[in-house]
Amino acid sequence: MPEQYVATDSQSGLQLTVTGAFPDDPDDRVRIARTATLFTRLFATILSTEEASERRKLFRAVETQLEIADALVHQDFEEVHRLIRETLAAMGVTEEHLREVEAELRRQQERLGDLGPPPEDGTDDG
Repeated sequence: MPEQYVATDSQSGLQLTVTGAFPDDPDDRVRIARTATLFTRLFATILSTEEASERRKLFRAVETQLEIADALVHQDFEEVHRLIRETLAAMGVTEEHLREVEAELRRQQERLGDLGPPPEDGTDDG
């Protein structure tokens, strides 16, 4: 017989039920409860947004983050990369801007590499 966890948003009364075969490990059960509660709270917040276009934007933001989480869990880093770039593009960050940031990060890394390793005794001679 499947088990159930019901998460309820205290402000709106919205309930979501998770049904399935849950692991016996108490920590896993805590994670299920916390994740379901967080998802319910997000869902309630989005649904309470009166403006339809804003509500769709919020749903899409949560969907994208869940897609990224799913790709990370499956170690599909190509998909993670694609989703993050897609999200940044939607925010107005161009490929050119990303290249500039990458180049600056490389310059900083090279500069830090030129400083050499930290002293053995933990003191800073600089």
